[in-house]
Amino acid sequence: MGFCTINKASACHNSFPHIDFIILFYAIQRSEFDRYANLAQSGGSCSSTIGANLTLLVRQLLFFYRYNEDSKRLIWICQNLIKQNSQFVKQLDGPDRYTCLYQIKRLLGLCCRLLQNCNDDSLNVALPMRMLEVFSSENTYLPVLQDAKNVASIIEQILHYVIQNGYYRSLYLLINNKLPSSIEYSDVSRVPIAKIFLENVLKPLHFNYSSCPEVARQQVFAAFTEEFLAAPFTDQIFHFIIPALVDGETCFPYELFLNALLFTESGHLRESERAPWLFYFVLIAGETYLGSLSEEGLLVYLRVLQSFLSQLPVSMSGTDCQDSASDSEDEEMNKMSSMPGDGRISVQYITEECLSKLDTKQQTNTLLNTVWRDSASEEVFTLMASICHTLMVQHRMMVPKVRLLYSLAFNARFLRHLWCLISEMKTRMITGSMVPLLQVISRGSPMSLEDSSRIIPLFYLFSSLFSHSLISIHDNEFFGDPIEVVGQRQSSMMPFTLEELVTLSRCLRDACLGIIKLAYPETKPEVREEYIAAFRSIGVTTNTEMQQCIQTEQKRWIQLFKVITNLVKMLKSRDTRRNFCPPDHWLSLQENIRADKVTQLYVPSARHVWRVRRMGRIGPLQSTLDVGLDPAPLSVSEERQLAILTELPFVVPFEERVKIFQRLIYADKQEVQGEGPFLDGINVTIRRNYIYEDAYDKLSPENEPDLKKRIRVHLLNAHGLDEAGIDGGGIFREFLNELLKSGFNPNQGFFKTTNEGLLYPNPAAQMLVGGSYARHYYFLGRMLGKALYENMLVELPFASFFLSKLLGTSADVDIHHLASLDPEMYKNLLFLKSYEDDVEELGLNFTVVNNDLGEAQVVELKLGGKDIPVTSANRIAYIHLVADYRLNKQIRQHCLAFRQGLANVVNLEWLRMFDQQEIQVLISGAQVPISLEDLKTFTNYSGGYTADHPVIKIFWRVVESFTDDEKCKLLKFVTSCSRPPLLGFKVSAFIVFSFTIALHTVHKTPRCVFILYRSIQPAIQKVYS
Repeated sequence: MGFCTINKASACHNSFPHIDFIILFYAIQRSEFDRYANLAQSGGSCSSTIGANLTLLVRQLLFFYRYNEDSKRLIWICQNLIKQNSQFVKQLDGPDRYTCLYQIKRLLGLCCRLLQNCNDDSLNVALPMRMLEVFSSENTYLPVLQDAKNVASIIEQILHYVIQNGYYRSLYLLINNKLPSSIEYSDVSRVPIAKIFLENVLKPLHFNYSSCPEVARQQVFAAFTEEFLAAPFTDQIFHFIIPALVDGETCFPYELFLNALLFTESGHLRESERAPWLFYFVLIAGETYLGSLSEEGLLVYLRVLQSFLSQLPVSMSGTDCQDSASDSEDEEMNKMSSMPGDGRISVQYITEECLSKLDTKQQTNTLLNTVWRDSASEEVFTLMASICHTLMVQHRMMVPKVRLLYSLAFNARFLRHLWCLISEMKTRMITGSMVPLLQVISRGSPMSLEDSSRIIPLFYLFSSLFSHSLISIHDNEFFGDPIEVVGQRQSSMMPFTLEELVTLSRCLRDACLGIIKLAYPETKPEVREEYIAAFRSIGVTTNTEMQQCIQTEQKRWIQLFKVITNLVKMLKSRDTRRNFCPPDHWLSLQENIRADKVTQLYVPSARHVWRVRRMGRIGPLQSTLDVGLDPAPLSVSEERQLAILTELPFVVPFEERVKIFQRLIYADKQEVQGEGPFLDGINVTIRRNYIYEDAYDKLSPENEPDLKKRIRVHLLNAHGLDEAGIDGGGIFREFLNELLKSGFNPNQGFFKTTNEGLLYPNPAAQMLVGGSYARHYYFLGRMLGKALYENMLVELPFASFFLSKLLGTSADVDIHHLASLDPEMYKNLLFLKSYEDDVEELGLNFTVVNNDLGEAQVVELKLGGKDIPVTSANRIAYIHLVADYRLNKQIRQHCLAFRQGLANVVNLEWLRMFDQQEIQVLISGAQVPISLEDLKTFTNYSGGYTADHPVIKIFWRVVESFTDDEKCKLLKFVTSCSRPPLLGFKVSAFIVFSFTIALHTVHKTPRCVFILYRSIQPAIQKVYS
């Protein structure tokens, strides 16, 4: 074989320019190659020696190869190498083995690049594909080399080389260009080329890279992932390749894939863009291979979930997590409707699919079993918490809507372990000592990004799940009362004892107070060096990116604060209904908030900020006080105090909150009413026998939109004549007391009483007064608000659930309040919850029966409820629907109107400083004995009277002889209320004044008849005679 050889070194001195020489040289080489190929193909003398000369031909082709000119020559060489493969690979067992191996790798690399132009219809892809198949197969080398270890090493090198030179890119393009878009995995047996493509995809993944470093295997999986799984799926990938890979028969190396994925994806520049597609494959392949994962593999699986879930875009459907068993035809329609213009699966569809796959029973059980293992490490719990935290915060998934979340919420062991981890988490301080992170939070000390990332997900998850479980844990179970059903003791879902809850609630309270300190720091915060270092470690370099990360961190603290305060309030509510904490447990010694020390909260420019939830935008790195266009000049201390009063008011003593409330009212009243007696006010004439009707008409919103003004009342008696007297406040107070007594009288029809005589809105009020019933509740709400505004006590005992509805940011209350409305129904529902026999035998369905005004009415609790029997599976839903109907739906409009009327006069944020029991005290006063010493000390005398006057001494001697009931009657005669003032007589003093009147004669007033005596004995004898 006469190949042309030219000394290139000497050619540089040729008269031709250098570039022209190279072109000429390549042309000569191609000419010689073609001459020999034509001779061999025509059956000439070269055909018998082609096997021996293949090495030289390959060397020559590799020297001059250019795709545009030499692709057919490459096809020819591949064809002959496939035929003569045994003879060619013999060189691997001789002195030229390195040259031969190099040539094989180079040729296969060229085949990969050639196949990337598979959209060229003139290209015969069969031969390059066959070349790759033959020379990457052990069967090609074993008969010649007969050394399995050597063969494995050769194939490892070949596969590693072709992977680096576009092997998977070639397969990806071939699959999408040569297979129809309608192909599915079930068609593989009828489409031979599809089977070949699949085998070539799997071959590098299945191979055991025993002699290569681990990074080589990871590079193989990385290349496969990059092409097939890290970009929007085509139909061929989505319907053929992915189903094939997740079919157990193909034995996809799932655990190796996860390990490689975790290694290669960490810190990837396009991680967020790739996440949906990778995450989808991880989840759908997990449905097949999760059961075969080792314990270490499951840990890697959790790490992958945690990483990709945080990168997953927020689903458009938000909390609408679709059930995995939804109709397949509907799913197909949804998928088609969300296809982008290039025919690829949309990111919105794949994101929703990811959330749906994550919520399947198999996924949930796998995750739960990982946590339940006795060998479960702290990392497992931390990863699980991070996954759940991301689901709830980033993807806005509600606990009842996600199997994983509600399964964890009702597992006492998990909640206990979670709290144990939170309590034991520590960090190293500058001094070198280890301090619990809970303590760092409670102090309000700044925390490193690493530490906050450790504790926030755990703390958030614990607070959210425990709060959700408390909704379904009834009071008797919460307090550890024995639950007996058909002679058997029921197990409790409570994860903590009452003693443990005392400690836990204190920690939660202190954590909330600490976050408030973080939100409103004493000094202007700075971004510390460790924050900058932490941000740079995750690729954040610019100031804009750093600010975005800081805002994200702030948002995490806000969200944590909200769920912790919600849990604290739930525990406080239980303690309010039935004490399990020691006295003053909820008060904080760290916060000394006093009414006389927060004077800036009463000024006009500050009072309106109470309408804003103070911690709506808090963050640990900067103060975010936002009070509108007219900010109040509050100090950091006052900012914190206002946040506490609106979010955690119960850490401040009740007496101080009452003082703050009264000062707020007084400041507001000064603006509206002023000090002088002649300022603009409301003047009304009321018939005593028609107090409610006249007041409803004359004090309606249309006639008197602002009830904060001073009201002067002129009363007419039963005969329509004026009652004597000028209203200096006493007549108004009498009028308001009688009005409220009339309006809330059950005989009026607007309110009913519970078995304990407590008031709540009458569900049948609409039947009594028609469509205007809501206006009456609005009016009564305004009147009660006016009584509070005027610091007037009225003896109206309200049901606690009704007061809770008035105070809550939502008008709805939960099942735990049902006991205050209907104890018998509450008891029956608890019985149903614990009933162990067949629930269907009870004959219940999803309806309730109302018996209003003697008329029975059946109401469906849900659509078609009369046809839905109550079973063991749905009884919890039934119990909550019944409670919700009785407590909320049945009187929703009544309560809403009443609350709107109340808010028309008194800021509800001010009232939310108190719980339902405290509000009742604020309305009616405390049921405590009257202190005569306090009454004497703060009584004012006028008209010549003093404490030493004989008449005054007689007066107090008589009062001292009164029984408690008689003292209450005296107080009611003077103040219209039988209970002492909330803060004592110091703020509501008795007044005794002098007047002249004849003795021993009968005197009359419009309300009473009396005779005056000079000494005690004649008076007593007359009274008791």
